[in-house]
Amino acid sequence: MTNFPFPGLNLAIATPFDAQGRIDFARFERNIERYLALGVPGFVLSSGTGMHVYLSKEESKELVERGSKIIGGRAKIIAQTSALLSDDVVERTRHAADYGADGVMVLPPFFEGPTDDRGILDFYAEVAQAGLPVIGYNVPQAVGVAVTPSLLKELCEIPNFCTVKDSSGDLGKQAALIRTGLPVMNGADSLVPYALYAGCSGLIWGGANFAPRTCLALVAAASAKKWEEAREIWSALEPVMSLLWEGDYVQSVYAAAELTGYGAGSPRKPLRGLSGDRIEVLRAALGDLVAREA
Repeated sequence: MTNFPFPGLNLAIATPFDAQGRIDFARFERNIERYLALGVPGFVLSSGTGMHVYLSKEESKELVERGSKIIGGRAKIIAQTSALLSDDVVERTRHAADYGADGVMVLPPFFEGPTDDRGILDFYAEVAQAGLPVIGYNVPQAVGVAVTPSLLKELCEIPNFCTVKDSSGDLGKQAALIRTGLPVMNGADSLVPYALYAGCSGLIWGGANFAPRTCLALVAAASAKKWEEAREIWSALEPVMSLLWEGDYVQSVYAAAELTGYGAGSPRKPLRGLSGDRIEVLRAALGDLVAREA
């Protein structure tokens, strides 16, 4: 769709932490400026990769406030406003709107929340009343709720419901969502070029934290339908993007960003940094990306 508000690469930016586990806002600003200089067109603040579930409500709001001020209209802003209580989601969404976010990304109700379609529809209808475009989040392996093509059609009838981010990791099921003709965003790093070829409307990509130049080049090639070029670029990204999807996702993104020069410190507890052996496996999977990103 030509009027889709979040096309191309939307970076699920890692939240930087200092040695004491506090948010490092100085590094946050430096990293945003570096990504903007490369041409990143969209950011997801307080993303899953940015450890949303391990941030307090106040910290998440402050990330949105400061991030929006830094970006200052130079890129699109999506804020994750997921929470256990619907009222909290609405409050966070209104806060994001007040600080200039262009949209919000919201998990369906999780941890023993409703799993029937009616309950999911009622939840997103309530969130959508807060006034920003809403990106639903399909990650059934984590929350136990799957967005099917029929449910997506009903969701997209809700005013302000914009699209769904599919992080299921199942290309066949994502393609079925795309075949509805409705906007679908890919959120599975290992599927990026295949999802673009299948016709996804945009990307929310955590792995782009450590390889922004190469990821942007891939998206540009795919947008121009230069599929041979896209496949060549993907050959450099594929080993590490596939490795991320095998487990320890957030920890691996943080470690890889340190190796390529886009460091955000270590992930916050209870997550632990990767072991030395795992870092060497990650380094090998990065291959020449370190040189490409220099």
